[in-house]
Amino acid sequence: MDGQRADGEGVVPRDPTTEPLPLTETRNPRTLSIDGGSTEEVLAALNTEDQLVADAVASQIPRIARALDAVVERWERGGRLFYAGAGTSGRLGVLDAAECPPTFGTPPHRVKAIIAGGAEALVHSIEGAEDSRKAGRRDLEAAGFQGGDALVGIAASGSTPYVLGAVEHAASIGAVTIGLGCSPGSALERSATYPITPEVGPEAVTGSTRLKAGTAQKMVLNMLSTGLMIRTGCVLGNLMVNVQVRNEKLKRRARRIVAEVADCGKEQAHAALTASGRQPRVAILMLKRGLERTEAEELLERCGDNLRKALEGGDN
Repeated sequence: MDGQRADGEGVVPRDPTTEPLPLTETRNPRTLSIDGGSTEEVLAALNTEDQLVADAVASQIPRIARALDAVVERWERGGRLFYAGAGTSGRLGVLDAAECPPTFGTPPHRVKAIIAGGAEALVHSIEGAEDSRKAGRRDLEAAGFQGGDALVGIAASGSTPYVLGAVEHAASIGAVTIGLGCSPGSALERSATYPITPEVGPEAVTGSTRLKAGTAQKMVLNMLSTGLMIRTGCVLGNLMVNVQVRNEKLKRRARRIVAEVADCGKEQAHAALTASGRQPRVAILMLKRGLERTEAEELLERCGDNLRKALEGGDN
């Protein structure tokens, strides 16, 4: 689908000097006097604006679904999911990528993020770092991004050069490209194969896209990564059956999950977890199907690490 959007519209190059002001940068008529209000009035105004976010994201569910299906297809062939962003958008991408291994047990290399300015930009603002298309491409290449992977470019304005450079490079090598912004008609929306654009409107404080735009982006990233893990077998029912058992809290959580799925007591669940090497899915298979650890691991591998398939007799 090179050069084509998922909805069939062609990508038409435009002169960036003619771009209108991004929606996220316009003034909000509802908060023109926000600085003159009481503390409660300020907070109420912010909350009123925040309530618009969920509906804006809901309007994008069909687009998010198409993007997710494309990511799942690449993932099941060994591809990876990458995020690219700058500033708040970049930090949100890094956060989502960082949370996947402990939550769903994904290998760290399978969900990765790049941010303009590198690791320092996570704690310090490096504003000029976002202005280079070449840097976006360079950082993506340095991270080992390949044509079989999927990239989510994140930019509230939809015009961040760093993100556009990364998306352009990803498209040029045949990768899946998703553009997550909050400004309709943006360069990012036009350049990505799968555009996702929740229109949250002007921010309560003009230009502060860490507010509604950031919230909308976080919600969409949650949907993409969690949806990916659900679709690829890291969730059974609504239980995180591949949680990584790395501290006392997670030990207790894993024990409860194993006990619930296997319909056994906590002591039996604890024993199975220990015997499985702290692998909840393996422990569940050992209990439910009467297998030894090695047998359970082999069955899970044959079923593509999908516990439901393994439980339903995927080895038959």
